[in-house]
Amino acid sequence: MNVKAQGGYEYFISFIDDYSRYGYIYLIQNKSDSFEKFKEYKAEVENESGKTIKTLRSDRGEEYMDLRFQDYLIEHRIQSQLSAPNTPQQNGVSERRNRALLDMVRSMTSFAQLPDSFWGYALETTIYILNNVPSKSVSETPYELWKGRKGSLRHFRIWGCPSHVLVQNPNKLEHRSKLCLFVGYPKESKGGLFYDPQENKVFVSINATFLEEYHIRNHQTRNKLVLEEISKNGTDRPSSPTKVVDKTRNIGQTHPSQELGEHRRSRRVVRQPNRYLGLSEAKIIIPNDGIEDPLTYKQAMNDVDCDQWIKVMDLEMESMYSNSIWTLVD
Repeated sequence: MNVKAQGGYEYFISFIDDYSRYGYIYLIQNKSDSFEKFKEYKAEVENESGKTIKTLRSDRGEEYMDLRFQDYLIEHRIQSQLSAPNTPQQNGVSERRNRALLDMVRSMTSFAQLPDSFWGYALETTIYILNNVPSKSVSETPYELWKGRKGSLRHFRIWGCPSHVLVQNPNKLEHRSKLCLFVGYPKESKGGLFYDPQENKVFVSINATFLEEYHIRNHQTRNKLVLEEISKNGTDRPSSPTKVVDKTRNIGQTHPSQELGEHRRSRRVVRQPNRYLGLSEAKIIIPNDGIEDPLTYKQAMNDVDCDQWIKVMDLEMESMYSNSIWTLVD
């Protein structure tokens, strides 16, 4: 059964800068959308970098052989380099990247309690991660080479982890936070993307407490989402649009519950890896702009975002109170 992502997307197309290995992902509903997405990609990267695309290396997918596409490349003086038939190794950078992306999506979706249709959010998160972590192919991270400055990993969170998100302007009887699931990083603004199971919607927020330790301790591994790359065998390196296929189960039948109830566990003793010990469950999303967190209350009150820090502190105090993590003594 074909798995459609949120928004009705069945395919994705990726573009990679050969020098920096910085990549872009676009979700598409049909292969015929590839041409419009390339024009969107071209406008985005040229506006950001101030440079023009000189070469487009691709396989011989029908979307790239389309006359409109080829005429557009000629019009904008972009050299088209096509791999030979049945030689995907000639477009190896894109082929390996797409395999890495799908492997990461399989892992993320098997760990998170989210519907299969959220693979699109997982995919956009994977390219965001790969752009910000070291690669053996380049001397620095793709982000550093592409942006010209060091990025920050301090705002990275476990995809799919439960999160208490601050409710904006609650009424007197309404809870000040709601339990949601973290599903990624928005392109158009700072903060994070959160899925609200009760209202079945995804929204952006910058105020959240992440229950990462709880997520690690109590998760149940789901049946893995089987993703297949359906494309032709087969400077910027795109590959043919990749279709996502699920061969195991139906879509969207399991939605995460608002309650964090006790999970059934096997009797096998599982030792927690040391790398998971000591993770904080109360963290605010840090925008990826290189600005450091205030380390003291005084610094927070002098910060330009002091109003937001006050809201987060109130949220944290409410969380500690509701969980009764202290005992009053004389």
